[in-house]
Amino acid sequence: MPVLTMNQTLGDLLKFELNGSYCRETVTLKAGTSYPLGAVLGRITASGKYRLSPNAAVTGDEGAETAVAVLLEAVDANAAGQTGLIAARGPAIVSKAALVFDASVDDATKTATKHGQLAAAGLVARETA
Repeated sequence: MPVLTMNQTLGDLLKFELNGSYCRETVTLKAGTSYPLGAVLGRITASGKYRLSPNAAVTGDEGAETAVAVLLEAVDANAAGQTGLIAARGPAIVSKAALVFDASVDDATKTATKHGQLAAAGLVARETA
């Protein structure tokens, strides 16, 4: 019998949100990658676009090293910048297991740093079911 594999849904990621009209924003994502649901994003200071938040500053993308948002939908921005819906401020609770980090965020210390940065925006990451 075949195995059914389901993609993550918004309910897997977002566990609590005070008010969607307050907590969410539509933003422009930087071109060149496909962003999954739950992507931890930083804002590029110069352009105002968002990208996966790297562990350290990246030349040309300064500012994005600080995690400030979580993507609430999957967005394919490979060919060009696209708009996406983010949780930009809390109070909100997101599932730690559903968060997706940049490849440079590759150990527990770096992940904990990103969780702290999100918490500063009111986006609290929790171990949830």
